[in-house]
Amino acid sequence: MTHTGLVARVLIDSPLPQLDHLFSYSVPAELVEPVSAGVRVKVPFRSGGRVVDAYVIEVFDPRAESASETDAAYRGALSPLDSVVSTAVVLTPAVWKLARRLADRAAGNASDIIRLAVPPRQVRVEKAWLAAQGAAAASTAQAEALAPATVSSPSRPVIAPVEGSSVQKAPISLATPAFVGYPTGRLDTAIVEHHRVAVAAIPELVQLDDGSTIGRWAQTLAELAVATLGTGQSAILCVPDFRDQDQVQAALAQLAPTLPLSRVDARQPNPDRYRAFLACLEPAPRIILGNRSAVYAPAHRLGLIAVWDDGDPLYTEPLSPYVNTRDAALVRQQHCDCALVLLGHSRSVETQRLVELNYLTEVNPSADRHPRIIPTDFQSEPDQQARAARIPSAAWQAAREALAHGPVLVQVASPGYAPMLACQGCKKAARCTHCQGPLGLKSASAVPSCRWCGALAAGWSCAHCEGTKLRVVTLGTGRTAEELGRAFPGARVIVADGEHTIQTLGAEPALVIATRGAEPVPTGGYRAILILDGERMLARESLRVGEDCLRWWANVAALAAPGAPVLLAGVGGALARALNAWRPDVFAASELADRRQLRFPPAVRVASVTGTAADVDAAVTALAEVAGLDVLGPVDTEAPLVRAVVRFGYARGDEVAHALKAAVVQNATRRRKPKSGSFQPAPTLKVRFDDPELL
Repeated sequence: MTHTGLVARVLIDSPLPQLDHLFSYSVPAELVEPVSAGVRVKVPFRSGGRVVDAYVIEVFDPRAESASETDAAYRGALSPLDSVVSTAVVLTPAVWKLARRLADRAAGNASDIIRLAVPPRQVRVEKAWLAAQGAAAASTAQAEALAPATVSSPSRPVIAPVEGSSVQKAPISLATPAFVGYPTGRLDTAIVEHHRVAVAAIPELVQLDDGSTIGRWAQTLAELAVATLGTGQSAILCVPDFRDQDQVQAALAQLAPTLPLSRVDARQPNPDRYRAFLACLEPAPRIILGNRSAVYAPAHRLGLIAVWDDGDPLYTEPLSPYVNTRDAALVRQQHCDCALVLLGHSRSVETQRLVELNYLTEVNPSADRHPRIIPTDFQSEPDQQARAARIPSAAWQAAREALAHGPVLVQVASPGYAPMLACQGCKKAARCTHCQGPLGLKSASAVPSCRWCGALAAGWSCAHCEGTKLRVVTLGTGRTAEELGRAFPGARVIVADGEHTIQTLGAEPALVIATRGAEPVPTGGYRAILILDGERMLARESLRVGEDCLRWWANVAALAAPGAPVLLAGVGGALARALNAWRPDVFAASELADRRQLRFPPAVRVASVTGTAADVDAAVTALAEVAGLDVLGPVDTEAPLVRAVVRFGYARGDEVAHALKAAVVQNATRRRKPKSGSFQPAPTLKVRFDDPELL
């Protein structure tokens, strides 16, 4: 093997925290041509012929005059690269820089971020893409060789309308979007000058040329993307789930059907997802639409990152290092100097904090248009039993009148038939005798079963009073549909929840019972909307419960037809007033003020440290020199583990993350290969930053 003197720094694809740094390898002569920054390689690791996957981060010559002292510092023998998996440059410098920064900010591994950014390799798809790239490059070189020399002139970017194709088409003309409903020039200026803005969405529906109906917010998002492509830059649009993606894609199909669009969706087959990812690598502006992982997609000349409904919990990554899409968007906007748009019917407390710091600029609609919200607690009801009813009489009357003209929506808290049962005698919650999970009913004739393990509770008896009779505590979509079907004989009843996916609905009269987030979009809007189980939704133990409820109810209210009533049952106070006046910013400002007094997120950052008592104590001790932080706990979790909560200011974030990452690495390196039958327990120390449900 001939040595060339070139050195490749690689990042090993491993979840082990002690391997989260760059390793240096020599580049043999036979791999000089295919090796470049961003390609997948295989490298030898330790002994025994072990070979692991890695990404090349940089290739340099330590003998060159331009090499830094760090590059030329190591004088020993380096192991050579084993092989190049593919010549496709799948890890761009911008994505690597983003992954490294986010991992450092959350005390995690950069490889975990890259695993979200770069989909698993699909060999056939990649080979076809590389062949197309090679053919296009050869065709371009031949055309340049035959064409006479001319003076170059600026022109609009060349856009390939077919996803995954590298063949360039003739430039197309993009019409400037109107940004209907917003002050003239505000959003245009934000795109051109790369501003950071928090935009209040217009809560109404629009009908497309093909007869389908989408939310006005989806049209606004599409207009932002088209305006960005008009400047020759790419746009990344992040939405929570596939229902939202379909609405935005429908808006783009009408506004600019020939524009290049890559949909990044976890529901796609792996070949389709990888094909869309490779299309994003091409040097042409493109619209990238997807869920939380779309924020990591490579993009040529990134000009816009837009996030719809940033408070949705689906943006919280469930895998380490648990980075929220909003935080990733904020960091990437700083690195790429692009426009950032946070769009929503309501406003998260995190967005409100950035607005108050003047980091984000508010953009509101030109006119104050919002649904007609009617909290039933604000209405006088002489009958005490009627006030305590699940569906107040005013809501019954509104639903009965509206059902004659079109669809009526009833939003409930839970799917299923009766998701929670209790003992008829002592009223205690009914629990499974096997796992202590909650018992529920799947239908009226079903046998009670556990919602955790699925075990049937045919011979159930109460552990408190030995009673054998059960009573229904909460009503799900199934039981609600059954009761409303009897109350409105002859009405068509439709159930929409996690098990019954319905995305669109006609204008015909129907009674729709749906859980939050699963409401179908009707043609022309709902003629009435009933929001039930509000007290139960607010009873959830969470710091964000009020903020979440306001977001759920604002999003469903935006589905109402013009002038249609939206009745909020059983909820009063500041939350009902904010929804009634359509001032979510006022509620978010009040929440933020309360959290500042209590030192709760997002007024401060928090990190949870979980492990054995000794490990947690050692990690917390490592933070002793960091000023301005306080530690809550530790408290017991799952034996023998404990958890401590660390609160600190944003200015101390890097310092805290560095100290905790060092503690995690030190804890992980204690486990060595067992000698002569000895056993070392697996490391248990785990750190999570900015957990939304921590407090």
